[in-house]
Amino acid sequence: MISDANIGFIGLGNVGSKLANNILLAGYNLFIHDTDKNKVLKLISKGATWCSNLEKIANHSSVIITCLPSPNIVKQVFEGKNGLFNYIKKDHLWIEMSTTDEDEMKRLAKICLQKGVETLESPVTGGQHMAESGNIAILVGGKRKNFERALPILSEIGYEILYCGKLGNASTLKVVTNYLASVNLISLGEALMVCKKYGLDLKTAYHGIRISSGNSFVHETETQVILNGSYDVGFTMDLAYKDAKLFDKLTKKFNIPAKLSKLINKIFKEGQTKYGSRSFSTSIVKRLEEACKEKLRTTDFPNKLIDKQPRKKGIEIKF
Repeated sequence: MISDANIGFIGLGNVGSKLANNILLAGYNLFIHDTDKNKVLKLISKGATWCSNLEKIANHSSVIITCLPSPNIVKQVFEGKNGLFNYIKKDHLWIEMSTTDEDEMKRLAKICLQKGVETLESPVTGGQHMAESGNIAILVGGKRKNFERALPILSEIGYEILYCGKLGNASTLKVVTNYLASVNLISLGEALMVCKKYGLDLKTAYHGIRISSGNSFVHETETQVILNGSYDVGFTMDLAYKDAKLFDKLTKKFNIPAKLSKLINKIFKEGQTKYGSRSFSTSIVKRLEEACKEKLRTTDFPNKLIDKQPRKKGIEIKF
């Protein structure tokens, strides 16, 4: 018999819908809510139960998972009119899987605890193609006992699961990793443009970088959809800019003279203004393409990322 058999899931966007589907495939009873019901029709057809409001989510679930675009939306879900704080009760466990602000995470968790509700932050990293396959990585922060309770669920959602310690640690580490990915994305665009201008075949350039000390996860994934021209990485410009701002907030908090962080924020702010908040984050490379009057294109690269690795049961990473 599955412990915590009834799971509530709020936020069924590009990543959230994939995570929720993995929970459903594992045999849990899944209760879902989103502002747009059309996003979840596929999950409903697979057996998920639609909840038209947050009260129904709370009443039907012992574990409530949120996967939302911004700290402000998380706040609205909990503190808005008819928000979760009106309905959650003792013995609920809230698992926050969004990339969020650690201060806001702690604030909401404190209010939850006053109601007898435990909290766990569990942001995911690896992209929507890894979320779809069930092989995405999960960073977890909070009390160890809450981690132990959530681990059976998390092990159905992702593969490598790292317990990071106290609440706030996982949120901070996720913001750091997203910042590194954004820096890498910008630098890859510049590197590929040098190759293009020099006359190097971009397919050769891709594989040269792949086997070199300059290789990265971002290169092996996002470069492919840039070279294809679809840019479809499943992650949008507004989210990239939001994460860059969260990282910059941390540098200011600790008085770190992080010049690169300021530049990354400026670049993604310009990208959001020029290409729109819902454009793919990889579209940031278009700034360089337009400035140089060159397209970074070649053949035999996919228009969408697919994780070809078989689905693996989640494990806790120990060291």
